[in-house]
Amino acid sequence: MNTPLDHKEKPPFSYLVKVGHISANAVTVQVEADEREREALAKLWQVVSVGSLKAELQIARWKKDGVRLKGRVKAHIVQACVVSLEPVEAEIDEMLEQIFVPEGSKLARMMTGDTAEMVLDPDGPDLPETFVGDTIDAGDVVAEFAALAINPYPRKAGHEFTDHIEADETPNGGKPNPFAVLKDWKTKE
Repeated sequence: MNTPLDHKEKPPFSYLVKVGHISANAVTVQVEADEREREALAKLWQVVSVGSLKAELQIARWKKDGVRLKGRVKAHIVQACVVSLEPVEAEIDEMLEQIFVPEGSKLARMMTGDTAEMVLDPDGPDLPETFVGDTIDAGDVVAEFAALAINPYPRKAGHEFTDHIEADETPNGGKPNPFAVLKDWKTKE
């Protein structure tokens, strides 16, 4: 779905936040993609079009030198149906929460147990992302959360795969024997 961006290339949707200007009190920011940015996102996400992409974010300090982005991402996109290629409209409405810490911060390191194994809690919070310098791109985070919510197999209502029926190549309808191809194979001695 996503094509990786070269790290030197500017992301299609960008909203830069200076870390030094962030206070402990959350500041609410509203961001919205313009037409050029929506066209670039449609190309990146490989969808027919992006009608809108907007987010309301609360940006605040986290611990000593980290930053927390929290909010809601909304988008309207049009995709091609995987069955008929007809346009399928979709609404994206996702909660966003991301923590950033400076590169090299001890808060960015993975916690390990006594056995030096990585301890990951699938229901727990994500690890903080790291940033270099004094700027975080909140727009890129918004676009990433929207992209992760895109249905990879959109289907228009009422459309089904009906023309394809897999053939039953085994006698009596049983499961095929995976070793049947080896029945005539002989070893050379």
